Amino acid sequence: MNQPSPEHIMHVGLGFWASKTLLSAIELQLFTELAKQPLPLADATARIGLHPRSSRDFLDTLVALGFLERKGDVYSNTQETALFLDKAKPSYIGGMLEMANVRLYRHWGRLTEGLRTGEPQNEILEGGDGTFDALYSNPGRLRVFLRAMTGVSHGANMAIARKFPFSNYKSVVDVGPAQGDLIAQIALANPNITGVGFDLPAVGPIFEDYIAENGLKERVKFQPGSFFDSPIPGADIITMGHILHDWDLPTKKMLIGKAYEALPKGGALVVYESIIDDDRRQNVFGLMMSLNMLIETPGGFDYTGADCIGWMQEAGFHSCRVEHLVGPDSMVVGIK
Repeated sequence: MNQPSPEHIMHVGLGFWASKTLLSAIELQLFTELAKQPLPLADATARIGLHPRSSRDFLDTLVALGFLERKGDVYSNTQETALFLDKAKPSYIGGMLEMANVRLYRHWGRLTEGLRTGEPQNEILEGGDGTFDALYSNPGRLRVFLRAMTGVSHGANMAIARKFPFSNYKSVVDVGPAQGDLIAQIALANPNITGVGFDLPAVGPIFEDYIAENGLKERVKFQPGSFFDSPIPGADIITMGHILHDWDLPTKKMLIGKAYEALPKGGALVVYESIIDDDRRQNVFGLMMSLNMLIETPGGFDYTGADCIGWMQEAGFHSCRVEHLVGPDSMVVGIK
């Protein structure tokens, strides 16, 4: 029988050490600089603006964490950091981590208070606007955020485009589409599909730019509107990616009900995010994302596949199923 060890406790309890090391490296644009060329210690110290006292330990910590490689005293990116953390590449996902560094790291320091009160611990607590109000009121910040959402969702979006039988349908409306990557991947993989992105007007120019970059402006359009104040546009398929978890249970059910009303008989609702496993033991990311919704929103929370199927069936959907996509993400499908 294995003897009890404190290793796992200490690893998780001090996990913020590793997290902040990575976030600082992104803030310093270390991976972007190393994407240009590998750098010896002295050159990296000068190029990134590090103090000689900190530079060796900082860079070697990133080596030990698996984010850098080192040959002699020359540092370079790994395959993953070269692809995903170089700002010059379209595959860059650091925007979400930049936000985590600037905002979430500080707000999560008040998690205990959030657990005790059930109240958001972000800018609302400080007398500022809520997350979405702050984002949508600043076009530059909104563009960065939506690009970050594309980075973290791209793999799941491609999986949905492959796994769902889009050949049986003609049209898709994506509710809350961010830049539009989900509907872009669906349209690119399925030439029979036309699409609409439905979101607040501020998203329109960002969405249209991205769709044009993907050569889809003839088949994919933007329709401004609020899913609180307006019906969801009709289509054969309605998709909602990383949308439902932002809201409380009555709002979740309202959105599912609106999707049901907008679909024809035989139409499909596809919901995806970091769906928590039904036993609530395995999808750590999904569970922690739900804690993040506690920090960020007045009533949002993540949920299990069984939860979502129950809400869909209550609205009238049948033949509901959960299908894994990539990483922590799964989709829940219901048919009208």
